[in-house]
Amino acid sequence: MTNHYMITESKDYDTRMAIEESSRCLLCMDAPCSTACPAETDPAKFIRSIRFRNFSGAAETIRESNVFGGVCAQVCPAGKLCEGACIRAEIDRPIEIRKLQKFAVEYERLSNMQILTAPNEKKLQKIACVGAGPASLACAAKLAQNGYQVDVYEAQAKAGGMLSYGIPPFRLTQELIDFDVQTVTNLGVKILYNTKVGKDISFDTLQQQYDAVFVGAGLWSGLGLTATGAQLKGVINAIEYLATARGSDGKQAIIANNVIIIGAGDTAMDCAATAKKLGAENVSILYRSRIEKAPAYHEELEAVQKSGVAIFPQFQISQIKGDSKVEMIIAKHQDGVSELTLKADLIITAIGQKLDPELQLNINPSSEKSLKTDEKFATNLPGVYAAGDITNGGKTVVQAVQDGKLAANAIIEFLGKGA
Repeated sequence: MTNHYMITESKDYDTRMAIEESSRCLLCMDAPCSTACPAETDPAKFIRSIRFRNFSGAAETIRESNVFGGVCAQVCPAGKLCEGACIRAEIDRPIEIRKLQKFAVEYERLSNMQILTAPNEKKLQKIACVGAGPASLACAAKLAQNGYQVDVYEAQAKAGGMLSYGIPPFRLTQELIDFDVQTVTNLGVKILYNTKVGKDISFDTLQQQYDAVFVGAGLWSGLGLTATGAQLKGVINAIEYLATARGSDGKQAIIANNVIIIGAGDTAMDCAATAKKLGAENVSILYRSRIEKAPAYHEELEAVQKSGVAIFPQFQISQIKGDSKVEMIIAKHQDGVSELTLKADLIITAIGQKLDPELQLNINPSSEKSLKTDEKFATNLPGVYAAGDITNGGKTVVQAVQDGKLAANAIIEFLGKGA
């Protein structure tokens, strides 16, 4: 039995601080914080466990519901979800649920806990998962816990999807991602790296070799600009920029002095923060709407503003100038009169992602940004399911985890009917 009184340290809370913060919880009967969590991580339950020094119980509650419990404690928009629903905010301030979750996950790691288990006797049916992001690995974990053999096909050299290639390391360390991924591979899930479906192995082959296929490959192609000059060198998409900056410990990062970012979502904020950390002298964000409508998480928006990033709301690029490489941009204001000219060495488009055409899935798309599924995440192809960003157009990690779990339940039901 794990010692509930073992002292553990977190970057945010030590044991005393965690107990004090959890003791502020009002122990609501209806627990709105738990209702607000898409992955059903049940903050009310793990907060109560921490309050009474049952740290292993808190870790179990988190991990059993969310295989990416560590990652979500770092990047989940808690202010819009669990902390935003906390009743304690009506008295003073909400419980810092995300920090308490970090504390519990750190306790799990330091205690070498292995919470999730898979049966020794495996079922004969095999499932393939396309992509090793949150949705796929959540699906794979659920299937493995139910005795199924699962192979995950990952195009990149590391698992985690956009977590490993699209979020700056100062926001999310690879060590934490790897820890969450290991909780899945410990269940017997096999990840085949550097194997891109549609290139290294066909989707038709997966359908032939497996009893069911899950697609959680994410959205790896960025939407481009239509402005004049968008083809010039120095115009890149956010996915390429962040992946290059994160790869090889930043040794392949794209360095520029005058960086302009198009868009005002969380990805745009990550690009802005990364550019500043890489030494850019001038970083500007252009957003076509009013700043209060920016989709970025408020904390991220405030952080980049404090770092010196200029934000120009209600401006849209009309022209990019340069001989062969970007030199400046001209943007028009929504008032139809105001005009903005900025020097530019690098333009990063963070206006959304779309389906990777190389996948060649033969699945009916809803649009260029998502695949079409029914309420049980089933596609138009028998035995083929999909969830995560590739079906919802790009939402949160915690939503991808929940969708992956629900898709796994649907796959289990499907395989049960054919048994």
